[in-house]
Amino acid sequence: MAPDTTSQADRPARRLTTPKRIGIVIFDRCQIIDATGPAAVFGSANEIHQANGVSGPLYDLRMIAGRPGPVRTSTGVSLFADSALKDAVPPFDTLICAGGKGSLKFTEDADAIDDIRRLTKSARRVVSVCTGAYILAVAGRLDGRRAVTHWAHCRNLADRFPKVRVDPDPIFIKDGNIYTSAGVTAGMDLALALLEEDHGKALALEVAREMVMFMKRPGSQAQFSRQLSAQMAPRGNIRDVQIWLLDRLAEDISVETMAEQAAMSLRTFNRHFKKATGRTPAGFVQEARIEAARNLLEDSDLPVKLIARQCGFGDEERMRRAFHRTLGVSPQDYRMRFASLAPA
Repeated sequence: MAPDTTSQADRPARRLTTPKRIGIVIFDRCQIIDATGPAAVFGSANEIHQANGVSGPLYDLRMIAGRPGPVRTSTGVSLFADSALKDAVPPFDTLICAGGKGSLKFTEDADAIDDIRRLTKSARRVVSVCTGAYILAVAGRLDGRRAVTHWAHCRNLADRFPKVRVDPDPIFIKDGNIYTSAGVTAGMDLALALLEEDHGKALALEVAREMVMFMKRPGSQAQFSRQLSAQMAPRGNIRDVQIWLLDRLAEDISVETMAEQAAMSLRTFNRHFKKATGRTPAGFVQEARIEAARNLLEDSDLPVKLIARQCGFGDEERMRRAFHRTLGVSPQDYRMRFASLAPA
């Protein structure tokens, strides 16, 4: 058989099925990255796929707001809404609600919330980024489901919406067809996960590598550090014990040992610790160990087994379970994903 000498440019482009419609709900004083971050992930997937000789995009992206036209974000920069919520025609494959400083004000608009209910009813996937979770909660879409939001708002979300099972730990959560994410850049992590669901891991990793200049893992790590910092007691014995503990994560430290260090009875220590930090002592220890392990996975070539011992998990299996429970990935997958995003 004669070799095919037809150049890539001369070959007819392969046809693609109908692109998946993605609607991103924005509003005055929304957080710009909550909207543009996921949009950039799906948009980059379009560019990469079409560069491979495919005719037509994978995704059809649309910004939706209370009114069409410019929408001023919390940064002062405006985004452009393609259509008004009331004019948006379902079904969307995925509907994403951005968060930001204006999210609570947005939830006071009864007509807008009615439109959210209408659009989410037929969407295959319903997504919130950061405080966009409030929008879904007011619309009743989070009732009886696990959800997460920005760490600074988790307690308030749980207090305002007792039917929502708020879990403050994961970067993002999937419960049925509802996806919620933590603050800001976590929305991009979630968008990559959605892309992987749709078109496989290879394309998701290629998009992640393509976006390395925008997706800064140290920034994501700093957000997690602020979450841990927010759980530090402001002063006194509890804070002293926390600082003492952070220097001894490799040791097998029980809550009883922590109580002794604070010169309190176990019952008194548990009560004061929860009141000062909002977390149980055991929960704080676990989160501190996970953060220490994340730092080592990102910044060192140490074997996972050694990291598990140094961070106090005891063995690799216990660390794996802790990572899956908190971050939704294994330590190996976390390291691989971070390495794929690291600058050369």
